[in-house]
Amino acid sequence: MKLAIVKERRPREARVAASPDTVKRLIGLGLSVAVESGAGTRAAMTDEAYAAAGAAIVADPVALLGDSDIVLKVQRPLAGPGGAIDELAAMKRGAVLIGMLAPYADRPLLHAYAERGITAFSMELLPRITRAQTMDVLSSQANLAGYRAVLEAAFAFGRAFPMMMTAAGTVPAARVFVMGAGVAGLQAIATARRLGASVTATDVRPAAKEQVESLGAKFVAVEDEEFKQAETAGGYAKEMSAEYRVKQAALVAQHIAKQDIVITTALIPGRPAPQLVSADMLASMRPGAIVVDLAVEQGGNCEGSRADETVETANGVRIVGWSNMPSRIAVDASQLYARNLLAFLTPLVDKESGALKIAPDDEIVKATLLTRDGAVVHPNFAG
Repeated sequence: MKLAIVKERRPREARVAASPDTVKRLIGLGLSVAVESGAGTRAAMTDEAYAAAGAAIVADPVALLGDSDIVLKVQRPLAGPGGAIDELAAMKRGAVLIGMLAPYADRPLLHAYAERGITAFSMELLPRITRAQTMDVLSSQANLAGYRAVLEAAFAFGRAFPMMMTAAGTVPAARVFVMGAGVAGLQAIATARRLGASVTATDVRPAAKEQVESLGAKFVAVEDEEFKQAETAGGYAKEMSAEYRVKQAALVAQHIAKQDIVITTALIPGRPAPQLVSADMLASMRPGAIVVDLAVEQGGNCEGSRADETVETANGVRIVGWSNMPSRIAVDASQLYARNLLAFLTPLVDKESGALKIAPDDEIVKATLLTRDGAVVHPNFAG
């Protein structure tokens, strides 16, 4: 079977869906791999490296897509007029598409996959089970996003992070507050601590308290009965009641006024990002304080944040709203994402025939399969 890696053409996307190392392993599965020329350039992966790994290098993306049985992507394909190319129209009917397809953000595209006969898998929908850990693209990318968020904050901040004792006096440690202690938040905590900041964090999930404290940060939350039940069986945060949000907001408002840097990471799958930082909270912060909003692509956790802009408030607080933070560390993000895809695809390839064998009843397949045989089959989107 022929597998294609094409250049990502969506704005501000520098990642690529395969590395030379994973290309070599994909070929080892019995697949024939072709890479669009320049696909990995922005992630420091050259055509020569892919060719040395055994891939064919193809200049024409339309020809490449039209000749491939499997297409690996980072983001969902471009479709319809107005783009550089219509990637979906170029794909072979019946091809298998695997990537971060953002089904909640672009539901009409799901029906376009079905109409084209595409078998589409969305990697964001992987279940949180042990067998899927090596495939978990959300974790691998969020980890790097949390790290990069702290670097963006440090770049924008007008002071040092660690306490410094000098002959001219003492520089106090920066105060960093991380809102949301999932994968991105925990990495942000760890990174800020390594840089010498005084770190606090909050989350609505009870299990997060121990994780936050294990990294040397102080946990801040209203720990009532609702808080103790605020986690789904899948490990995600539940949406909290209006009453709890009021109590938590009051506590956070008191705390946030004293902070130098706030990093917000809270997301609920399939819903707009919850607003955590209000205009009143921003007004209480010190001039020169920084907010980095990692949820800006889903509406933002901070009031007034705007995608791909740095906004300055009237009192001198800057809100950094870079979308697609993992793409700002594209080399490592691509390496990890490529390994996630390899781990996902390997069990689907029959070792004897080299063909794909998709088991509809497999837990991972059921969770990620969007379309097959001309229909939208995922229960969250069918109908």
